Amino acid sequence: MSNSELLERARKTANEWLNSSIDEESRQQIKKMLEQTDTRLLIDSFYKSLEFGTGGLRGIMGVGSNCMNPYTVGSATQGLANYLKKSFPDQPIQVAIAHDSRNNSRKFAEVTANVFSANGITVYLFPELRPTPLLSFAIRHLKCQSGVVITASHNPKEYNGYKAYWSDGAQLVPPHDKNVIKEVNAITSFSQIRFDADKSKIKTIDHSLEEAYYAQVLPLIPRKECIKKHHNISIVYSSLHGAGITMVPQCLNRLGFTNVAIVEGQKTPDGNFPTVASPNPEERSAMDLALKKAKAIKAELVMATDPDTDRVGIGIRNASGDFFLLNGNQALSLMMWFILKNLKSKENAYIVKTIVTTELIDVMAAQLGVECVNTLTGFKYVAELIRENEGKKKFIAAGEESYGYMVGDFVRDKDAVSACAFFAAMAAAAKDEGKDLFAWLVTMYQEFGLYREGLVNLVRTGAEGEQQIKQMMERFRNAPPHIIAGQKVVRLLDYQSGVETSLLNGRKTPLSLPKSDVLQFYTWDGAKISVRPSGTEPKIKFYVSVNTKITDAAHYELAMEHLGEQIKAIENDIVR
Repeated sequence: MSNSELLERARKTANEWLNSSIDEESRQQIKKMLEQTDTRLLIDSFYKSLEFGTGGLRGIMGVGSNCMNPYTVGSATQGLANYLKKSFPDQPIQVAIAHDSRNNSRKFAEVTANVFSANGITVYLFPELRPTPLLSFAIRHLKCQSGVVITASHNPKEYNGYKAYWSDGAQLVPPHDKNVIKEVNAITSFSQIRFDADKSKIKTIDHSLEEAYYAQVLPLIPRKECIKKHHNISIVYSSLHGAGITMVPQCLNRLGFTNVAIVEGQKTPDGNFPTVASPNPEERSAMDLALKKAKAIKAELVMATDPDTDRVGIGIRNASGDFFLLNGNQALSLMMWFILKNLKSKENAYIVKTIVTTELIDVMAAQLGVECVNTLTGFKYVAELIRENEGKKKFIAAGEESYGYMVGDFVRDKDAVSACAFFAAMAAAAKDEGKDLFAWLVTMYQEFGLYREGLVNLVRTGAEGEQQIKQMMERFRNAPPHIIAGQKVVRLLDYQSGVETSLLNGRKTPLSLPKSDVLQFYTWDGAKISVRPSGTEPKIKFYVSVNTKITDAAHYELAMEHLGEQIKAIENDIVR
């Protein structure tokens, strides 16, 4: 679509907003946009309406159909309410609502509660910020048909979002997500949104819910006798100004850890995230204060959670005693290794990972006698798999490379609260063996193979950026590379067409997963390159994975360096 077409569409939508029953402040902001000669803000704000992606509704806060504001939140809620009434006719409907520390999160949560209640739906609203996994747990525990959490996860401070969940505690999957969008799109006037709350329908969730959550987590932790012996292991934790402060320290305390140091400068919830450029534990800069404190007190483990507490970053000491950050693939692999080694029964047991997550876990599971199932990116697909297998197989754990982990099925989304408990327990268990998590990491690589992964994010913002990302995906799909970094591409997996193609003999094989805009290339030497647009951020992502064998711990550093060079060569070749 050309820039002039985008502008025409944006002007049309902006004028529709002006002619609706919006507040005066929003009206003046729209008029100012329409008067400006620079039309980029107008286009970005109005050229489309926000849609559910892998993480639901997410956008920059501001006035406009493509922004997070009370009207887009209200429209989404009214659409969801209409769909719930159609899906559960003649039934009393209940929903749970939570929010994180972001600016406007409480306001949007209250708008959501008001609209649901005005539609005759009973609302269970948390009294203050709480982690996203607790919302997922609350839906099933309170027997709700749906739920919403207001958060933009680890995105920059300008963003907020709206994650919608179904009765199983999982984020919406087809057909529900598309059907909700249809209901939202059917709302042609803000006058159709019922903003006037029925306060009698809004109930406050008390602390008994957290107690019920802890009662589910603690029995899952293996080797708790090690925690009793090493309860004073030194741990540093940061909530990065988010919701984690409300539960992570308490969970660790209940597990028996007595020496958890909180990063005080990041303890207070604050949507401006004043101490970090981005509240994303995947980025080292977000972990700097926690690492600094860990060095000062000679801690053994560092953990930091994102604002809604569904992701956690982990720092451990290497062989020289210096702290380094585990990437999501390393942390997940270690967690799965710990869990599978201590699994009491492997009968009908299975674990889950996403297609862009390290294949070390596939190898490990095969050798340890547990099925490993791959899904598309997004824990809603993990939850869907759990639902399909209930009563047939035993779900153990799941994870993805982007710092998301889930153990047990009492929560149906990634859960950094329980993940922090597991990593702390792992540190205690390693210490009980006279080792540490780094020694475990190297031992795991010796046993199953050394895998190293790289990730490149190309950010392309706004309407123009969205077009650029689409063009890049079309180029890779229509003219796929046959040689990458000097290695022949032997397999091409196109999840949009649902076909795997052998580039050696041309044989085509159908893929079993749902269609998705993802491409994967496998080279002759075993490298894997995955390309996909982010479903929650204005990015196109390039995942690179390479591997080798090591037989001696002394070979680890050199082998990692060599794999790093391979990754860099691949990135230089394919990311242009």
